[in-house]
This record gives sequence, C-alpha cells and structure tokens, in this order.
Amino acid sequence: MCPIVFATVIFPNRTKPDRRRGFSSMTRILIVDDNPQVRTALRICLEMHGSWNVCSEAENGQDGVELARQLKPDIVLLDYAMPNMNGLEAARLISASIPECGLILFTMFASDQLCTLAQAAGVRAVVSKDCGGMHDLVEAIEKITSEAA
Repeated sequence: MCPIVFATVIFPNRTKPDRRRGFSSMTRILIVDDNPQVRTALRICLEMHGSWNVCSEAENGQDGVELARQLKPDIVLLDYAMPNMNGLEAARLISASIPECGLILFTMFASDQLCTLAQAAGVRAVVSKDCGGMHDLVEAIEKITSEAA
C-alpha cells in the first residue's frame, strides 16, 4: 500500500531512462490528459524549467500510447480518467514497449488502491492534482530524471 494518500508517491526505479537516444540534455515530456486547459497549463509550467521540453500532447490514453511509441519520451505524464483508454492501461502498454520511460500518473483520484495498481502497471510516481500538485509534480519529475543521470 502507498504510505501517502493525496500527495506524491514515488516508487523505486526498476529501469533507468536511456539518455543515449540523442545529443540533447533536454528531458522530453509527453502530456496525456483529456482536458485541453490542463494540458496547456502543464505545458506552460513544465517548459519554465530550463531543461524540460514538452515533446507532444495527447487527449486520451490510446493516442498517448501511440505517441509514446513514436517519440520515446523520457517522461510520460498520464491522467487516470480519460476516454478510449485510461491512464493505467496506457501505462501498462507504454511500460511494456518502452520500459526505460518514466511514467507519472497525475490524477484527481489518488488513493492507496490506485497507487498499488499504478505501481503494478509500471508507473514511477502518483501525484494528486490536489494539494500543491504542480510542486509535487515537479519534484517527481526531478527525482525520476536525477536517477537516470
């Protein structure tokens, strides 16, 4: 069970992102969320970090899986509740095809049960959209990327 509910839960790294894919030191982030306002706000906030680049966005899990397979980002930021395919199912598929990718579930539905399911799906961190979510999200991305260095 997750020790913290409605906050950030970061799981131990099973595999590390592969930085050999290119010459850029930029961390490439894919945002997958069905709400266009959330995607825009996340893009603006994340790109304020000097070494992060939002490489693309998707509005559902199915499109997110396809983009992740094409772009091979360092981090995929997934909402849980989305049409066509939820974030957990998308995480399972992305983790299976790109195990070095850092997966973060950014959701309004954080719970112990969801944390357990997320970890089993290959998610590295569960971050609630409540309780200072952006600050917690930034910390989760920094922790995952620092482990890859």
